[in-house]
Amino acid sequence: MIKNKKILVVGAGGFIGGHLINRLLQNKNILIAADIKPKEYWFQDFEEVKNHYSMDMKDINNCRKVTKDVDYVFNMACNMGGMGFIENNKAECMQSVLINTNLLISCKENKIKKYFFSSSACAYNKSKQQKANIEGLKEEDAYPADPEDGYGWEKLFSERMCRHFMEDYKLPVRVARYHNIYGPYGTFDGGREKAPAALCRKVIKAKKNNEKKIEVWGDGKQTRTFLYIDDCIEGTLRLFESDYTEPVNIGSDEQVSINKMIEIIEDISGTNKLQREYKLDKPKGVRGRSSNNDLAKKILKWSFKIKLKAGLKKTYDWIDSEVSKHGSNLSRYTKS
Repeated sequence: MIKNKKILVVGAGGFIGGHLINRLLQNKNILIAADIKPKEYWFQDFEEVKNHYSMDMKDINNCRKVTKDVDYVFNMACNMGGMGFIENNKAECMQSVLINTNLLISCKENKIKKYFFSSSACAYNKSKQQKANIEGLKEEDAYPADPEDGYGWEKLFSERMCRHFMEDYKLPVRVARYHNIYGPYGTFDGGREKAPAALCRKVIKAKKNNEKKIEVWGDGKQTRTFLYIDDCIEGTLRLFESDYTEPVNIGSDEQVSINKMIEIIEDISGTNKLQREYKLDKPKGVRGRSSNNDLAKKILKWSFKIKLKAGLKKTYDWIDSEVSKHGSNLSRYTKS
């Protein structure tokens, strides 16, 4: 894969950004890491990364500074979280268009060789996601446009901005639509966590406190496909190194309901079945969302390898260790 390059990762203190840096360092690349969070709140930190910046990339002057003399830029930055966050913070989510726009302008000015944008399955048309068990969403299903309000519109708009910078200024771009990425070293409490981490945490706490029930947002019948972080990084780098310039799904096709995922986590934890307390008034997103990966298989020769239960076991064990070590003092993993 990529070797001996000078690479900027924006959103480096985040979940996917931290794992991406770890992988890029293995190939002797020089990394520049930037994130809006103070460094003590970054999920992962690496001694090999000498240049760290805690700054807001909505400011174009910051973008110009960190993109100077860089080969590649990976934009993993956005203001986001699980459904509870994005449904209640649409304006904040939309402001991430400034990050992508200012980075693209700076990359054009500084003659960056290639640019990566991390998009999302939230960019897909909501009308195609109203049933629990749907066929996988294909890349063309993003249009006619009707994405998730706020966060989804930001992603779809930013995809178009990438496309037009490529068309007008010949800036090579790659765009991945991520489908529910999960794994260790990410948010699992505090309101921004996604379903796998939230459910692992709830089962862990129920087990530790000898509780008999957990709270579930919605009726538990909503379905998703979830992709483990190691597979995500592999797919990302294969896309980046490819010649393909349109958005590509990076996801699994192992569709599961929330209720089924709870059963898997209960099995991992060794607990008896917990009573579900369904909260039908809580944010729950679309009814069903699944990734069609035919394009990734064709052009990237890539497909996910880590099955959901194996990935959840790794995630559960990590969250369990963090809860055991830190108790209620989990600020590093709950702020973003």
